Amino acid sequence: MPKGLVRYQQCGCFHFITFGCYHRLEHLGTASARELFERSLEAMRLCYDFIVSGYVVMPDHVHLLVSEPKKALLPKAIQALKLSVSVQSKQKPFWQPRYYDFNVHNEEKRVEKLHYMHRNPVQRNLVEKPEEWKWSSFRYYATGEIGTVEIESFWTGARRDGLLDPRSQSRDLGHPFIVVD
Repeated sequence: MPKGLVRYQQCGCFHFITFGCYHRLEHLGTASARELFERSLEAMRLCYDFIVSGYVVMPDHVHLLVSEPKKALLPKAIQALKLSVSVQSKQKPFWQPRYYDFNVHNEEKRVEKLHYMHRNPVQRNLVEKPEEWKWSSFRYYATGEIGTVEIESFWTGARRDGLLDPRSQSRDLGHPFIVVD
């Protein structure tokens, strides 16, 4: 581990994770590559038993907001996710070897990180509005739209508790985490 880098694991908090493609190449520049990443993320979520609170897949990097896995340490789950994508892709090497990890200790910081992730495609001029970028958790938070990756949120809890029809795209519940500029 490089000098000065400290990771705080097993602290029971969410982690804001960022990792990039090798030399910032746009290995995730196509819809099929981003969909491959989403399928791998969902497979690893199930395999390692962690919560995905939010994510965005950009052409050259990824942001995740995840809990600590129940079945392994976080670095093992991230390694498995990156490996899953790289073995299914033609680009070699696919990923930079390391990742950035920021511990999210409170709700205010969690909302800040979600907002940052969801605005990233707009900031990069890929779309005009966050809801136009298919490869993020934004539309799930905004409408309850179910995608490839299960997002743990009020929508998930409402469906689990039978308060919301699983097929519903209703906006009746509103959501405190959506901030649209």
